[in-house]
Parts: sequence; structure tokens; C-alpha cells
Amino acid sequence: MIARVAALPREIRQYLLVTGNYWAFTLTDGALRMLVVLYFHQLGYSALEVALLFLFYEFFGVVTNLVGGWLGARLGLNRTMNLGLGLQVLALSMLLVPVAWLSVPWVMAAQALSGIAKDLNKMSAKSAIKTLVPAGDAGHQSLYRWVALLTGSKNALKGVGFFLGGLLLTLIGFQGAILAMAVMLAGVLALSLARLDGDLGRAKAKPKFREMLSKSRAINILSAARMCLFGARDVWFVVALPVFLATQFGWDSWRVGGFLALWVIGYGAVQAVAPRITGGTAGRGAAIAWASALTALPALIALGLEGQLLAAQPQLVLLGGLMLFGVVFAVNSSLHSFLIVRMARSDGVSLDVGFYYMANAMGRLIGTLLSGWLYLAGGLVATLWVSSALLAATVLISLALPKEA
Repeated sequence: MIARVAALPREIRQYLLVTGNYWAFTLTDGALRMLVVLYFHQLGYSALEVALLFLFYEFFGVVTNLVGGWLGARLGLNRTMNLGLGLQVLALSMLLVPVAWLSVPWVMAAQALSGIAKDLNKMSAKSAIKTLVPAGDAGHQSLYRWVALLTGSKNALKGVGFFLGGLLLTLIGFQGAILAMAVMLAGVLALSLARLDGDLGRAKAKPKFREMLSKSRAINILSAARMCLFGARDVWFVVALPVFLATQFGWDSWRVGGFLALWVIGYGAVQAVAPRITGGTAGRGAAIAWASALTALPALIALGLEGQLLAAQPQLVLLGGLMLFGVVFAVNSSLHSFLIVRMARSDGVSLDVGFYYMANAMGRLIGTLLSGWLYLAGGLVATLWVSSALLAATVLISLALPKEA
């Protein structure tokens, strides 16, 4: 097996190493989230206090993607990826302290480090693919498949991580689970330090700090569309949906968590096969068409919950709509992930990718904050209508993309 891997071309070996790093990190990221939610709920933390634990995790994603892209272009993507792995080991180690030390500020600080680590790792992995795939039309087809596989497998593994976190908590307890993940990730970091190329993704000309902000009109447009796209998902998915399932349908926390984990796994599986669904078509037209198809879905679910569609079956409306939304959203996400990697400059690719995922993180943060406020003001239906409005904005912004995109 080792001999067969060693015989592969250098680019393939590097891709496998980057993907393995990303997979290992994603498993611990998903497991850590579930561990923190379940364990601190057991300790008596309120739902609001548990939510606050993740506030810095999301906030630092905005900053990290912006600065991380610049660091990747200056130092090389191997260093930013390894830095992300190292910070995650440190974040996990912070949670190995005695229970009496696990105050809200301490855990928020650990989650902030984990959020920085996650976005350094993601930006590095997505940017690295650009440097490992040949240019040209044939290369674009390969790039679409590779980006879809990396993105889809990552999201599926994050869902698996949710289950893993619950399982480890049951079998070996909170600190045992944290220690096991820290040791595993430290081993991955050691392998990465030894094998990942030193100049991967480093720009030939050292970019200045002010170059973090994109000067490309196309990248700016795509980034704005991505911000609205992910805001449209998280405005109803992150806070409003779990609370609705628990309070209106009477689901317990395990049923809610298990369902959302399965949804994330299915979402990732669809992302991975998106090139087959779209028939390899992955330009501006495909992005607009799939975003347009998605726009109507939250509005239709809202109408159904208001009693205007399938009034007697709200569970069928919501869960069926959620499944359909997941499929169409996954294709949209995969298309966008490919477009940014394709449109990014070859020299200093992480600058453009980092700026784009900064917009992605901003959309998630806005969606998360709006989700709680809107749910209190108007329930799940209000969040669904705002979701459709944000998706309509995604379509309108995407119309401004250059025709050759």
C-alpha cells in the first residue's frame, strides 16, 4: 500500500496529504462541537450560555480568512495548514483543565482558537487544490471534481464528527475524548510537517498587507453572492430550526442532533457528486440557475407552515422541504466553491480564496445572529421569508458576474 502511494505523481500525493489533513481536522471539529454542547448542557449551562461558547468561533472566522489568505501567500499553504492543526491541538488541550476552570470565558477562548484553526485549515486546503491541478479546460473539469470531492467529503465527515463526539462522551467521558482527539491530531500534524511541500501556494512576489482586500471585481461579486447564500441557510438552520423541532414537534436533543447530523452528512454527499448532477456545467449560468431554483424553496416551506400548503402535515412540509433545500443548496455551494478556486489568481491563490471565505464566514455570522432575533420576533416562518429574500439577492448579485466566469 505504501509503495503504491509512493509511486503516485507528486501532485496526487500532495492532494491526498492535504485532503487527509482536512478530513482529520474536520472529524475533530464536528466531534468537539457536539462534545461541548452535550457536556456543558450536562453541567447545567443554559441554552444561551452554550450558544455564547460558539460566538467567537464564528466571529474569528471572518478575521482569519482575511489574514490567513495573506499569510498563505507570503509563507506558503503548508505553514498555514500546519498552523491550523497546531492551534486545534492547543484549543483541545485548553479543555483538559479541571472542571472548575471551565468557565464561559475560558471555553469561549478555546473555541476562538478552534475557529481560527478551522478557517486556516479550510482556506489552505481549498487554495492548495488550485496549485495541484493543471490549467486549461480539461484542468477545469478536474478542478470541479476535486473541489466537489474535498468540500463534500468535509461536510459529510463533519456530520460523522457529531456522532463521534456523542459516542466518545458516552464511552470515555469528556476529558478522555478531548485527549484522544488531541493525540490523534498531533500525529497528523507530525506527518504533515514531514511530508507537505514547503513552497505550496507561496506567491512569487510577497504580497503587501493591504492586498488582503480583493481588487478583482469578479471575486468581489462572487464573494457578495456567497455571503448572501450562506446567510440564507444559517438564518433558519442554525438556531431557529433546532428550537422549532424541540418546542413544536416535541423532539428531544438526541433526536434533533441526530437528524441535523444526518442532514449534514447527506448535504456533503450531494456536494461530492455535484459535477454529475450538473453534468460538468459549472459556470456563471449554472450558478444563477441553481440559485434561482433554491430561492423559492424557503418561501414554499413558509407557506406550508402557515397552512396554505398541506395544512394538516407540517412535519411533512418542513422535513421534506428541508431535504429538498439541502440537495439544491449543496449543488449551489459546490458550484461556488469551484468558481472561486477557478477564478482566483494562480500566483497567491490564497489571497482571493481567503477573501472569499471571509465573506462566507460573514454570511454565516449574520445568519446566526439574525436567526435568534427573527425567531423571537416572528418564529420559524419569519426566518424562512428572510432566507428567500437573501437568496433572491444572491441571484441578483450573480447576474453581475462576467459572462466568461
